[in-house]
Amino acid sequence: MSDGSPDLRMLNLIVKDVPASVEFYRQLAGVEPEGVEGEHTHVQLTMPSGFSLELDAADSVRLWHAGWRADPWSATVVVGFSFDSREAVDARYAALTAAGYTGRQPPFDAFWGARYAIVADPDGNDVGLMSPMDDSRRSWPPMESPEA
Repeated sequence: MSDGSPDLRMLNLIVKDVPASVEFYRQLAGVEPEGVEGEHTHVQLTMPSGFSLELDAADSVRLWHAGWRADPWSATVVVGFSFDSREAVDARYAALTAAGYTGRQPPFDAFWGARYAIVADPDGNDVGLMSPMDDSRRSWPPMESPEA
């Protein structure tokens, strides 16, 4: 990403049963999950290529997706692009919404340490825009993201 272009890095699936989904993708891809804690509201499966498949339950999605909170189950997939900087996330979100695309989650400082936003593509698919994570910007307990 040295030229500042976004890179397709992850796919978030919003699922009803995280443990059942983890077992399915474990059997399909042969990868072990990362981040399996407590009630299993968010699990990351990193493929050998480095691509990340992330499984989120409703309790997790509520924290980072204002558009989903407004209309639960309006989306079940979020395609994730990585950017070089926090400023690049804000700039691309502003450019896309100025071009007429629907903002589903305005940029905010997410509890996991990244700058994050969501825009809908022309077919209504959610596309996440995320900066690199910065451990010094992590916060706990997580707070809901700002409304769209």
